Amino acid sequence: MNVLYYVNSKTQKTVEKSGVGRALYHQLKAAELNGINCVSTLEEADVVHINTVFPDAVCMAVKSRLRNVPVAYHAHSTREDFRNSYIGANLVSGIFKQWIKFCYSLGDVIITPTEYSKKLLKSYGIKKPIYAVSNGIDLADYQPTKEKGKRFRERYGIGEDEKVVMSIGLLMKRKGVPDFVELARRMPEYKFIWFGTANLKFVGSEVRKAVTKNLPNNLIFAGYADKPQIQEALSGSDLFLFPSYEETEGIVVLEALAMKIPVLLRNIPVYGGWLENKKSCYMAKDVNEFEKLARDILEKKLPDLTEKGYEVVKKKSLNIIGMKLLKVYQNAVMLRKKKKTVQKQKRKLTN
Repeated sequence: MNVLYYVNSKTQKTVEKSGVGRALYHQLKAAELNGINCVSTLEEADVVHINTVFPDAVCMAVKSRLRNVPVAYHAHSTREDFRNSYIGANLVSGIFKQWIKFCYSLGDVIITPTEYSKKLLKSYGIKKPIYAVSNGIDLADYQPTKEKGKRFRERYGIGEDEKVVMSIGLLMKRKGVPDFVELARRMPEYKFIWFGTANLKFVGSEVRKAVTKNLPNNLIFAGYADKPQIQEALSGSDLFLFPSYEETEGIVVLEALAMKIPVLLRNIPVYGGWLENKKSCYMAKDVNEFEKLARDILEKKLPDLTEKGYEVVKKKSLNIIGMKLLKVYQNAVMLRKKKKTVQKQKRKLTN
């Protein structure tokens, strides 16, 4: 199977620090593990896999369809996770919904990370086949070590006996940044560190104020960190706290589970069906509950769920995800052939 994983160098720079950028890397790795041949031209491709909703991606989808090359369109974004991101996002979320609906419908098949996001897409009235396939995780690459943890603590001046709460995400309201700041303020005996960045001109006054005004001394906004630095932080922290209000999956959650760090999430629908509160991780509904659970986890008053969390993420290893993607690609080819056959039959009847 020859697959063109479409990338535009200009738009790739826009998404490379986001989950979409990591998802593309995971797709390429999953393809390698499953004998899927990555090609660079449309002429070589059996299937084109598209990950973004920028105009250049739409042009590639249209071009592929005109040449009868099947398109697998990856639905990473929904109206729901677009809201509460940047200034004006809520006002134009309806327009954004119509745009992504148009984009995704250009695919012969649609891939989305979870059953939750699949349900959302179906509610938009999209009629194309939709497959829920996790973004996956490279388990061989995400292995905690004491050396990694030591490098992390030395880099940020954190003592061996200090307990650290970490999170990862773009600086936006949807990710729960103000809640994370409030938790740091309430829990001065622990260190808090957030990895991720954003242009503060576009994040809204609430987030801008939260990350710049009267920050508690125990809180660090570390900015963008590459994969090795994230792995070091996950190795050297005591709790991964992810207060996001909306996700289509959350690759950083998979990374934390793989690194066997205690995980505390907001109790939101996206985790339904694959993560269970108090079994594979802990979940909170608001800041008060986050505070109580975080303290209990850090002080080891609650059972350690890291091994059970790892059992969950093992099912999302890239070799398994690659097999699932291959089946989706094969279905896309089959559907395109059927459509082509029907079109030929219609032309014969017309003539």
